[in-house]
Amino acid sequence: MTKTNSSKEDPSVADELRRLGMKGVLVQMAERGQLLALKCEMPQCYHHKGRGAFDPVTTTRTKWAPSPDHHPTLRSAGGHLRPDNVRLAHVECNQRDYNRRKQIGTLLAKGQSLVEIAETLNRRAVPPAHGTNRWTAAMVRKAYVS
Repeated sequence: MTKTNSSKEDPSVADELRRLGMKGVLVQMAERGQLLALKCEMPQCYHHKGRGAFDPVTTTRTKWAPSPDHHPTLRSAGGHLRPDNVRLAHVECNQRDYNRRKQIGTLLAKGQSLVEIAETLNRRAVPPAHGTNRWTAAMVRKAYVS
């Protein structure tokens, strides 16, 4: 494939990902103009320095290293790392999102309402979204479908 200099391409994003030690689908997406910025694309980013701060990839990844997130179809549900099913995330943000969705999904499968799930998460001291101190039914729904 011949690389062109179309306005959709942003080689700086691909170069930055490579500088951090990334390979694979995220770099390919940046090269193709499918990843426009080096920032955590999770609905909730937990990095204290913001969405654009990433640690380099090392043998043992730090919690703030870049990570491809299977979205919208989780890997556990058969999703693959392809441009139509991946977004850029911090390792920590990716893990928190997955764990939260798994917890909520388990409680939904048991027949609990969103209000009951919010109460359960609050009782278990599961951290809610930034800027809030308690889970609500609306937050539960948003966290599960995002």
